[in-house]
Amino acid sequence: MMGHACHAGPEGDMIEIMLPSLFALLDDLPGRPCEFDAGGSVFHSGDPIRNIHAVQSGTIHLVRHQDDGSILILQRAGPASILAEASLYSAQYHCDARAETAAVTWAIPRSTLRARLQQDPELAVVWARHLAREVQQARLQAEILFLKTVAARLDAWIAWHGSLPEKGHWSAVAHEIGVSPEALYREMARRRARRGPA
Repeated sequence: MMGHACHAGPEGDMIEIMLPSLFALLDDLPGRPCEFDAGGSVFHSGDPIRNIHAVQSGTIHLVRHQDDGSILILQRAGPASILAEASLYSAQYHCDARAETAAVTWAIPRSTLRARLQQDPELAVVWARHLAREVQQARLQAEILFLKTVAARLDAWIAWHGSLPEKGHWSAVAHEIGVSPEALYREMARRRARRGPA
């Protein structure tokens, strides 16, 4: 059974208010804009890591291809998100990234960001805070994938996110919770049938 998410107390909230956003700090670092068409590849598993991408517009999915041919979405990076931030500490990518919509990123050289984190305590604190949030998200996703049924996984996803997106984005939710789009659609149909006519 899913537990309740933990939240920081008043002291954590105060730190949140006092510190600038990570995206604002990264936007000031040397880099270059990169544009991607919808469906375009940002990087492939095995590629050497040269840049860290801060998403300025659009949506980019970090995905892993499963042995059965299905796709698992590891991250949905929208505006003001950092794509595959853990790659800062790796030599090569371990998954693929593709633009779900037309997207623009600010590509910061990996070496530049690593050096700045060592030199700038404020950036280092904000970066650490961001990674802590991502760990929380990763743990939630791991817990969702541990659940046995589509219904249980969907309930857990909704409990975390609040509500489902528009129907056109349901396939992305299916990939995120590790089920086929068809399985998710069947579960949604069952729920509609239980509710009866509006």
